[in-house]
Amino acid sequence: GWHTHRVGHDHAHTHGAARAGARHAGRLKAAFALIVAFLVVQVAVGLATNSLALLSDAGHMATDALGLGMALAAITAANRTDHPDHRTFGLYRLEILAALANAVLLFAVAGYVLVEAALRLTEPDGVEVASLPVLVVGVLGLLVNIVAFLMLRDGAAESMNVRGAYLEVMSDMLGSMGVIVAAGLMWATGWHWVDPVVGAAIGLFILPRAFRLGRDAVRVLVQAAPPELDVHDIEHTLMSIDGVTGVHDLHVWTLTSEMHVLSAHVQVRDEQQNRRVLTQAQAALTERFGLSHATLQVECGDGDCNDVDW
Repeated sequence: GWHTHRVGHDHAHTHGAARAGARHAGRLKAAFALIVAFLVVQVAVGLATNSLALLSDAGHMATDALGLGMALAAITAANRTDHPDHRTFGLYRLEILAALANAVLLFAVAGYVLVEAALRLTEPDGVEVASLPVLVVGVLGLLVNIVAFLMLRDGAAESMNVRGAYLEVMSDMLGSMGVIVAAGLMWATGWHWVDPVVGAAIGLFILPRAFRLGRDAVRVLVQAAPPELDVHDIEHTLMSIDGVTGVHDLHVWTLTSEMHVLSAHVQVRDEQQNRRVLTQAQAALTERFGLSHATLQVECGDGDCNDVDW
């Protein structure tokens, strides 16, 4: 696991992860270009043929494109070497903002499709959908997804970013299959209701994913403690280090996906022990909680220290 590395190896590990992502950047770019180009085709044909299933699947494709774009941006940010001295945390937040934008977009697409599907199903004659172009685009969409899927398969095992994009593409295959089934049924039977029903089903499939994505992004943006880390457990671990008399102002938050940060004030009985306490604390945080980005302020614990109240 990524959280078993010691503090000393942390830099090597992060650069290794960056390189793992960078090795697949070429394939990511190709998959991104392919999906964006096809997204344009899907929207155009969806509007021209009146197909809700196609427009709904295009919404899904847009999230693939955004997922791939975020993965590429994160890899590029991690590999920038032109300003190593100035590389603070700014760029990492873009990924979270993009995820939030993605979630809002998904809600909008799913909401539109569900409302439109309900309206179409209540119309007595149904809405005419040109099924043959929809079928052709559905099959092409499936092929595009399969190609993107195969391009990302190797990278998904190595890079967290690529894995997210890979899962997006995988679930989008289901959407393309839905479009093909809808178009095939309409073509064979002339049932117009199939298209809005499949469109609504894809919309409903998108909603829980949009909710999870939005919730996770908001959690990060309000700097809530990561759900998998127990703050009391962290405090207890720091308190159990020999020589520590108190821990206060303990903050844990998420910077970007899979990157948590901690800051705390640690009171020490004897100033001579500062260095040892610091080393032990950082080793414990890294090994037990994967918190390799920890800022610890060591203070004397004799009560003559000024209180900091934030």
